[in-house]
Amino acid sequence: MFTLNPTSPIPLVTQIVDGLRRLIAEQALKPGAKLPSIRSFAASHGVSVFTVVEAYDRLVAQGWLVSRANAGFFVKRRAGDAPAAGEGLGSDPRFDARWYLQQIFESRNLPLKAGCGWLPQDWLFEEGVRRSLRHLATDGVELGGYGLPHGHMALRLLIAETLAERQIAVGAEQVLLTQGSSQALDLVARQLLKPGDVVLVDEPGYPNQMFMLRFFGAHPVGVPRLPEGYDLPALEALLVQHKPKAFFTQPRLQSPTNSVTPLAQLFRLLQLAEAHDLTLVENDLYADLDPEPRPSLASLDQLRRVVHIGSYSKTISPNLRVGYVVARPELLDNLAQLKMVSGLTSSDLTERLAFGVLTEGRWRKHLKSLRDRLAQAHGQVAAKLGALGFELFHEPKAGLYLWARHPDLTDSAELSRLAAAEGVMLGPGELFLVSPHPTGWLRFNVAFSHDERLYGFLAAQIQLHAQGAAA
Repeated sequence: MFTLNPTSPIPLVTQIVDGLRRLIAEQALKPGAKLPSIRSFAASHGVSVFTVVEAYDRLVAQGWLVSRANAGFFVKRRAGDAPAAGEGLGSDPRFDARWYLQQIFESRNLPLKAGCGWLPQDWLFEEGVRRSLRHLATDGVELGGYGLPHGHMALRLLIAETLAERQIAVGAEQVLLTQGSSQALDLVARQLLKPGDVVLVDEPGYPNQMFMLRFFGAHPVGVPRLPEGYDLPALEALLVQHKPKAFFTQPRLQSPTNSVTPLAQLFRLLQLAEAHDLTLVENDLYADLDPEPRPSLASLDQLRRVVHIGSYSKTISPNLRVGYVVARPELLDNLAQLKMVSGLTSSDLTERLAFGVLTEGRWRKHLKSLRDRLAQAHGQVAAKLGALGFELFHEPKAGLYLWARHPDLTDSAELSRLAAAEGVMLGPGELFLVSPHPTGWLRFNVAFSHDERLYGFLAAQIQLHAQGAAA
């Protein structure tokens, strides 16, 4: 199965858990497969029975295995898993977007993460975080009690000042701090929507948001994304047909396409929102990665019909879950109440840590360096994909992503399964669709797409397709 290292500082139990999870995630162990008995596993790997018992129990608790009396341990079947051989009709397994999304976060150990949604650690402001941590330790950390309902005041003031530089006029009282942009989106959706409501989303768009909206009982409908922004005729038709309550969108450096909505379209979108009584939820979490001082929906509308969301998880650290939402006062008060009811306050400690990073003298220099580095990576990755024959949806030379497809690789979900077995995490296009279906589109994170092994894998798959077509 895999090799354990008794001299590693990682405990043997953890090595077993991680190893089996990886085999299950890569489908080397299929749903329903029986694992070796506890004694057999212990004997073959040279560990104690008690070590294996603890590892298997952890995997059962985490939902990876199921224990059957007098039968043993089996890989747990998940929603969307196809029947194993001999179980049912044996139809080809189809792509399960929710399962794959979970693997993206649980398979961070894959050597090549070309499809992930975060920056490499050495691209982040690690030294700034360390200095902020030292300052917190020196100044003393207040561990008793909770933070403020709206979040740490100094950080809210700083965000208000930053937004003012982007022509969004708000005071600190209109800033609500959240645990990343995901909590902000969650709060806004629960405040604006009720079960049965139709809500517009970008397509392709943000998978977590689509799952969240469906969980609330809302019905997401996709607005086609084009290289130059929105498909406005399609958007207008959807507004008339569905009468949606809100449109959750990323005008700037949108994931996964990385397209940017031009000013004229932003104005038209605001006109349509006014005419159709539509709330626009603008997720601007990539603003700090944009070298251009572009207008936003919030700057044009000043929060009349726009709810504006931002985050520091992309630039400071994915593990530092600090985001924010700004909105008109009466709506923000309702969001603050909902935040308190659902989870009390956000973490004052992490908000103070983020404030220390953002007020560190090198922060702006770090952002400029990061933008320059991303621009260079865009050029390099675009050239390598182009050399293999990939079509690029858009070349913004900013942000994290390139959205691309190859004419011979028509099923990105199947390609992603093959890639995982080779230690490569890809971003299959089906993951980003409202109604998943086979597509050749892939999301490439340019910061993680420099390794030649990635292009070797893609070239091999293209060659295999060519050989199959010639046979």
